[in-house]
Amino acid sequence: MAEIDYSKIKKIERKRRVHFYDIQLELHQLTELSQFVRWLEAQRYSPSTIHTYKGLAEFFLKYLAKRKFDTITERTVAQFNYEFIVLPEKSISYQNQAINAIKQFLRFRKNDTVVYNIERPRREKKLPVVLSVEEVRRLLKCATNLKHKVLLSLIYSGGFRISEVLNLKMSDLDGDRMLIHIRNAKGKKDRYTLLSHKALAMLNEYLAIYQPKQFLFEGQNGQRYSERAAQNVLKTSAERADIRKKITLHTLRHSFATHLLEQGTDIRYIQNLLGHSNPKTTMIYTHVTDVAMHNIKNPLDML
Repeated sequence: MAEIDYSKIKKIERKRRVHFYDIQLELHQLTELSQFVRWLEAQRYSPSTIHTYKGLAEFFLKYLAKRKFDTITERTVAQFNYEFIVLPEKSISYQNQAINAIKQFLRFRKNDTVVYNIERPRREKKLPVVLSVEEVRRLLKCATNLKHKVLLSLIYSGGFRISEVLNLKMSDLDGDRMLIHIRNAKGKKDRYTLLSHKALAMLNEYLAIYQPKQFLFEGQNGQRYSERAAQNVLKTSAERADIRKKITLHTLRHSFATHLLEQGTDIRYIQNLLGHSNPKTTMIYTHVTDVAMHNIKNPLDML
């Protein structure tokens, strides 16, 4: 894969960075964006991915208009990547997302060969943040109401991604087999995960009180509970529980996997429960489990 030499691209001083917000797209460009969205929907991308890709494609079109580029070349994409992402020091994950968005947009345009050689940044090898069992206990205890407690408990007890738990419907719960059916998850795959006995008891109480109509967790007007609202539930509970770690709802998924591993669960089962295609993704939890650490005697303690 060829590397783009950013040193050959004219650097822009921070105070002179391009501002895209004041550019108005023309009607044909807005129409093209709408067609791009429909194309993504036909490819079965998730609503959140479609929203992100549309926004990044819009920025890309505004960038082309600002720079007055008539054609899109590999250099054009590389320069956009440098000015819009590298210089402002966007995160590596955001940069990869932007490259993916532009790649799909140009594929939609049948012009995707120009991004073939755009090199992606190396991902930082960070270990996931994991809560201890006691921290999870405090977190759930500090949930402000039953709905919030059920939401957090379900994510932790089933290792859900946030989009997966918010898409759940009552028909996905199997109380007889103590399983939850996760439909159309990441990679367009279905899977089953665990339904805890404690979670089932809370769910029965929750369903009797809240009586959701379509989704298991609903917001106003019966709409699907929003990810922002769910993250706020976690933030409030974490503050009340005096948890100092920087956590997100995905931290509960990490904690689920780590605690199962510490209990001796075969990592292949954990891989299936999490819906990982590659076992290497699941192996990261072997680096955060404290079982092996407890068997190591510190050399200072041997003196």
